[in-house]
Amino acid sequence: MNCDINPRKAAVIGCGFVGAATAFALMQSKLFSEIVLLDSNFDKADGEAKDIAHGIPFAGQMKIYAGGYDDVADAAIIIITAGANQKPEETRLDLVQKNVAIYQAIIPEIAKRDYKGILLIVSNPVDILTYVAVQLSGLPENRVIGSGTVLDTARLKYALGEHLGVDSRSVHAFIIGEHGDSEIVAWSSTNVSGIPLSDFCDMRGHYNHHAAMREIAESVKNSAYDIIAKKQATYYGIAMSVKRICECIIRDEKSILPVSSMMHGKYGIEGVALSMPAVVGGEGIETLVPISLNEEETLKLQRSAEMLKNLALSLKL
Repeated sequence: MNCDINPRKAAVIGCGFVGAATAFALMQSKLFSEIVLLDSNFDKADGEAKDIAHGIPFAGQMKIYAGGYDDVADAAIIIITAGANQKPEETRLDLVQKNVAIYQAIIPEIAKRDYKGILLIVSNPVDILTYVAVQLSGLPENRVIGSGTVLDTARLKYALGEHLGVDSRSVHAFIIGEHGDSEIVAWSSTNVSGIPLSDFCDMRGHYNHHAAMREIAESVKNSAYDIIAKKQATYYGIAMSVKRICECIIRDEKSILPVSSMMHGKYGIEGVALSMPAVVGGEGIETLVPISLNEEETLKLQRSAEMLKNLALSLKL
């Protein structure tokens, strides 16, 4: 990591449900010795920092406080969760104009401090905002990462684990494309500890594969809507996803995660950010991992990319 940054420091910009839950998860993770919280309402950031700080005696010594943009300049990772909340009946893409305007205020403040760390974009629509962050920040693309479909993939693994009665960590699967309604389950490369999914289903006494997989994919895609309808927001799952991405960066794990990043020609997709499995380490995204997709999955991925690209091109940046 660059010598201008503190490898044990993180910043969270935006202290709503997602930002606060993320800060709480990171405090417990012991990854960082310093976390700075920023919000357009300083008192909100200050209140969250003080509330979380009171748990430090149970978790181990660290510093967590509210600050300003000068305080984030040396953070190893800046996590941006700021943005309008997704309302019931509202898609992630409906949020785009409101949140692009917020990013136009935030990203230049980071860029003008010659930031040398990694930007982790979490606000929705995450793919569009990752693209926006790349355009506005001037940072190398490998250092601008969207949380992408890391949470969707976790939801899928959880659902498959429940369906098959097996530890979800033994399920190897990816959701790719948009973090949203056009997301694609890469069924053709899904396996359980190396055993093709259909074979494992047979082994566990499940024979109606196609209907079951359709139902699981639909429930995963709609799970955020379901949770938002019931409790107005989703935040614990995404906070855990952000913690996992931070682990990969801070520990230089080189783990493979389906994060959102700029595409340049793979699968015929160019100039848009979306999620594909990538090797994530200390320098951010090292390389995309080419997984095998069948013809239908490739076509759906290209359609997802086309929709995102049209939206990205319509923005006035």
